[in-house]
Amino acid sequence: MKNKNTPFIFLSCFFLILCSCTALCITPSIDTEFVTGGLSNPTSITHAGDGSGRLFITLQEGKILIYDGTNILSQPFLDITSLVSCCDERGLLCIVFHPDYSNNGFFYIDYTDNNGDTVIARYSVSSDADVADKDSAQTIIKIQQPFANHNGGELQFGPDGYLYIGMGDGGSSGDPNNNAQNLKSLLGKILRIDIDGGTPYAIPPNNPFIKKTKAKKEIWAYGLRNPWRFSFDRLTGALFIGDVGQNEWEEIDFEPAGSKGGKNYGWRRMEGKHCYNPETNCNNGSLTLPIIEYSHSTGCSVTGGYRYRGTEITALYSYYLYSDYCSGIIWGAKKKNFGKWKSLKLLDTGQSVSTFGEDENGEIYFATYDSVNGAIYRIIAGK
Repeated sequence: MKNKNTPFIFLSCFFLILCSCTALCITPSIDTEFVTGGLSNPTSITHAGDGSGRLFITLQEGKILIYDGTNILSQPFLDITSLVSCCDERGLLCIVFHPDYSNNGFFYIDYTDNNGDTVIARYSVSSDADVADKDSAQTIIKIQQPFANHNGGELQFGPDGYLYIGMGDGGSSGDPNNNAQNLKSLLGKILRIDIDGGTPYAIPPNNPFIKKTKAKKEIWAYGLRNPWRFSFDRLTGALFIGDVGQNEWEEIDFEPAGSKGGKNYGWRRMEGKHCYNPETNCNNGSLTLPIIEYSHSTGCSVTGGYRYRGTEITALYSYYLYSDYCSGIIWGAKKKNFGKWKSLKLLDTGQSVSTFGEDENGEIYFATYDSVNGAIYRIIAGK
């Protein structure tokens, strides 16, 4: 018997497909709004999640500045210049605030010390909300770096409340010690630790290698060359990793929300979706390949960003934004039908984009890298 609802169902499906295609095919129009400048090599931008609306900006030499919505405050929030080795790929690389910062006043920084080793340290805010207590430092973890480059540098609290730490492969070229594939090394990894469960931290009980005797228990993911910037989708909890490539390919890796961790993103066996070492037969099916890659004909060093979940640019919603340090192009990537991701060129900044950041409302900012005229820009809707 003929279903009376067939025409209605057909039209509903047609319009659903049409709307989906329209959303994927129309390129969002974006522009930039100058926020502040005159900065020396900004490396990260974030907020404290305390309702203040302030932005916190790290400078590579060792200072954290506050932008209060109008100006950069004259006194740094924290100055640890004397503790930091700088520059090239070393320096003060990131700041992140504890999810309960409003109550406990804790924040965490990632920097390379005067020996060139990575230090993750906790500090506290002082009685003045705009000034940290410089004497409150507690080292959470210190990791020896064999070379000066590939230090990673990202810190993020995941939706699970644990602290995630991005570590590069230790540097040089081609990961000569094969650190990224070595589960006995913390290098070339994303680490996951519980900073509330122990002193200085505890291992989350469901970390993927906690029961493996010849593996570091802190490891969440491995096979990364230099995950300079990664972020969590504030809506879904999915993880996006911008992993800087070697000679030919830059990549964005993706880990869905609810993952049990333990993924191998391929380096040094693969660079992007291509064999690196060995040159053939590099993937036995156990590797997690990137959702996006681009060659060095387009850029030279990926700067991972954020998935847009703000409210001011409707057409940009759910696009993942990322850039390249050399080309200055900002792309937006969105998942298409059948689960594949497509990148669209949204803007050519003509600048060296060093990092992205979110404010409390999910609006996105980026920094341009310059020793004198580094600047912060806000992404806004295009005209």
